[in-house]
Amino acid sequence: MKNKTSRKVQKAPLLYYKTKEEIEAYQKKPVALKLQWLEAQMEFFHKAMPAKAKRIREKLKRGEF
Repeated sequence: MKNKTSRKVQKAPLLYYKTKEEIEAYQKKPVALKLQWLEAQMEFFHKAMPAKAKRIREKLKRGEF
């Protein structure tokens, strides 16, 4: 039996806001830095991804679905 207290249901959506100034500062950063950050994020998400999701992703990449 699963522990019901270990799984919290989020009632409100997770919202992410950036100010106009933060967006403008990001736009001024070099493209290489933005790509480096993106690559780091993708590596993190891949490591955190469950094995089943990885198998499905690989099948999608190979066009098996």
